[in-house]
Amino acid sequence: MSGHSKWATIKRQKGVNDAKRGAVFTKIGNQIAVAARGGTDPTTNPTLAMVIEKAKQANMPMSNIERAIQRVADKSAAAVEEVTCEGYGPGGVAILVECATDNKNRTYPEVRSAFSKNGGNISEAGSVAFQFARKGVIRADFDGDADDALLVALDAGAEDANVDDSQLVIYTDPKELHAVSTKLDGSALRVREAELSYIAVNTITISDADTARKVLRLMDVLDELDDVVNVHSNFDIAEGIDV
Repeated sequence: MSGHSKWATIKRQKGVNDAKRGAVFTKIGNQIAVAARGGTDPTTNPTLAMVIEKAKQANMPMSNIERAIQRVADKSAAAVEEVTCEGYGPGGVAILVECATDNKNRTYPEVRSAFSKNGGNISEAGSVAFQFARKGVIRADFDGDADDALLVALDAGAEDANVDDSQLVIYTDPKELHAVSTKLDGSALRVREAELSYIAVNTITISDADTARKVLRLMDVLDELDDVVNVHSNFDIAEGIDV
């Protein structure tokens, strides 16, 4: 399955420095608040359970996690809702921007400005989304043979898997993400990340270094917006391109 790895891999390689950690906690806190609308008990709300696990992997304090969950019960707090923006970047790459916000009138102009100032343009709802499929994505470490690791993932209910950056990237039906991740926890694989994502149906390969740098700059600017929780695109970068 194509389309997931490039931006996700680049983000992992960049890491999260201390200056950005507070912003990361804010983003994850918003995701928790959105997920908690489906129930504040993670044992009966798999989506919330997955986001809490993501928060723990980012070393988010438990007090922050509990505060984010309680925002659902706080009638005086502004409601946080999911908003998805769509657009095109340099080279015609398709971009989906997932946001969690308490003020859409703030979020949309910020995303639109990021596109327009970095060689892209925001577009109407549905004009980009059809190029992506909603999937559960699990990254897991494994020892030994990749084919054996793949069989373990498939036996746990995965739809597909491949090796990327020395890890097994496992794809699931969105509704089965938590169940598959739970099964893998008791296997030879070691789960590092598990989240819902948008996977490009087909990818665009960028062969020009200047275009590649512009695309990465746009993705970076979008990712740094406070209300943005995930940025997805359908680009790949040709081998040998220096970015």
